[in-house]
Amino acid sequence: MIRQIAGTLAILVALFVTGATLWLDDWIDETDIPPLVLQTGVEVLDRNGDLLRAYTVEDGRWRLPVSLDAVDPGFVEMLVAYEDRRFYRHHGVDPRAFVRAAWQAVTTGRVVSGGSTLTMQVARLLENSGTGVWQGKIRQIRLALALERRLGKDEILTLYLHLAPYGGNIEGIRAATLTWFGVEPHRLTAAQSALLVALPQAPSSRRPDRFPEAARIARDRVLDRAVRFTGLTEAEVEWARAAPIPTLRRDFPVLAAHLADRALTQRPTQGTHRLTLEAGLQGRMEQLARRAVEGQGPQMSAAIMVLDHRTGEILASVGSPDYTDMARQGFVDMTQAVRSPGSALKPLIYGLAFDAGLAHPETRIADRPTGFGSYRPQNFDNVFRGEVSVAEALQTSLNIPAVALLDAMGPAQMLAAMRRAGMEVRLPEGDGGAGLAIALGGLGTRMEDLMGLYAALARGGTAVDLRWRDDDPMAEGARVMGPVAAWYLGDVLGDVPPPPTAPRVQLAYKTGTSYGHRDAWAFGYDGRHVVGVWLGRADGAAVPGAFGAEVSAPVLFEAFARLGAPMTPRTGPPPGALTVGWGALPAPLQRAGMGADATAPEIVFPPPGVVLAHDPTLPVLARVAEGAPPFTWLWNGAPVATGAGDREVMLEAPGVGFGELTVIDAEGRAARVAVELATP
Repeated sequence: MIRQIAGTLAILVALFVTGATLWLDDWIDETDIPPLVLQTGVEVLDRNGDLLRAYTVEDGRWRLPVSLDAVDPGFVEMLVAYEDRRFYRHHGVDPRAFVRAAWQAVTTGRVVSGGSTLTMQVARLLENSGTGVWQGKIRQIRLALALERRLGKDEILTLYLHLAPYGGNIEGIRAATLTWFGVEPHRLTAAQSALLVALPQAPSSRRPDRFPEAARIARDRVLDRAVRFTGLTEAEVEWARAAPIPTLRRDFPVLAAHLADRALTQRPTQGTHRLTLEAGLQGRMEQLARRAVEGQGPQMSAAIMVLDHRTGEILASVGSPDYTDMARQGFVDMTQAVRSPGSALKPLIYGLAFDAGLAHPETRIADRPTGFGSYRPQNFDNVFRGEVSVAEALQTSLNIPAVALLDAMGPAQMLAAMRRAGMEVRLPEGDGGAGLAIALGGLGTRMEDLMGLYAALARGGTAVDLRWRDDDPMAEGARVMGPVAAWYLGDVLGDVPPPPTAPRVQLAYKTGTSYGHRDAWAFGYDGRHVVGVWLGRADGAAVPGAFGAEVSAPVLFEAFARLGAPMTPRTGPPPGALTVGWGALPAPLQRAGMGADATAPEIVFPPPGVVLAHDPTLPVLARVAEGAPPFTWLWNGAPVATGAGDREVMLEAPGVGFGELTVIDAEGRAARVAVELATP
């Protein structure tokens, strides 16, 4: 009889246990699990993965993305040892921890430790539920068991690393390490790890900036356990106890604020943006921009850009000295603002004149009062210097020679070259098109576009698409001018005397000042970098006495000094460059004769745009009408025949391919055609 009763009881117990188990399984499986994809703040990284700028999530909390392998293993080991030593063995709930916590509470009369596992803490943080209400604790147990069924241990730890509170609006390990230590979480000291383990238990009362002593006590308690349950030695722990507690909350990096905003605006759903910038260089340029406006008045602003003209990558972009300075309108990105370039465009005019065979750096050109119809430009100092070399005219930024050369070519040639360089140009309204005033900055363009123009000059006359996103492909642009003309420009601008306090480093540079002293520019390049500097007011008001040569050029030279690399030499002269003095120039290039009339030369063969079947071993026939002999013939800017008295000549074979044929008569008037020579 007893055996029957015992058997029956055993069956009932088994049925109860089985039923309870099935019920528990269903109870866990039916758990409503909150979203496990967490919202994290957008981050903008530099070319090396360093943080440039971060953004908060919608409710103003700092929570940044992080992976488990990006966190110091010592921190993870210390966290598990202190919070949940059986984390890798239990299934979300640790009965032994509950029993221990209850026994300690009974024997001491107070709560000594909690029974929550790391998984239960994740459950609480996911739902933002309290810790003291028994209904909440049951919900945490249920959710913890459900999480363990759906996720692996590493995934649960990763959730904790995103959700753990670290005081104020700081959530997650990465936001915490940047806030309290100014470092990324992949390399933490033992002292730092211990503090970050202790903080989430009482993030308000242990905030180190407000309660440093409470933070120290909690940290040292973690270190005490670390000696027993981690690989730390007693000596390492003693050293960690001696480390100071951080008492200041650090600001998150705000480097390249304008470009970061631009990245976010263009791709608002992207969480991580990688730029071509270099964080250290960006910081140095931002510091330089702040120095540049010191003592210049509360409304003076500045912008600085650095790019690698070999690849088109923007390495630094400073849109203002202080993004938050309302007096300077620091929120305005002056690298994107449309402004007058002043004389910063003059190198393009001279380069096009070199390319067209109108001038050579040693060509003599008149600087005298000249009228171009109703337009009568003046030099900035109202002084005329008579006959000067073209090189001197460019180096001293004389206005009359630049306008005269543009008049000889036509403004349309200059605008076409600017577009080939990738520039967007805004012409004055109501002027009926471009006039000669564009030679002196009578148009609007952006600093970024001017950087692209100078990049083309620096790389032999060929443009390159500027890149500021790390995933943008490198793309070579159109040819703005020939390599000979571009080399002439670098050689001439490299001889411009530097500012009084700057070293003589053969930096090719040009300054510019817009009408009314509203914009002070300086652009320079070596064999690798192009740097641009702008100073002025964001509201477009005049800054009396602000000349590019006086205020922007010194900043330009200092920017090159802060690049962190020695100057890269520019390349030597390309084939076809005439490195001779004035007396050795062909007669038509000795003096610039500008202005077209009915007797200007005209190339009648080959006709424009023709494709000639050409044997590279034979000369090419060329014929000119009108104009005054003798004639000088050039192929792609390099002389191929000089002193030709006949109107029909046989030119030495220039090779196959596309090219520009130019003829210059005795008065300096020129004509040119584009042709293609192709093998039969």
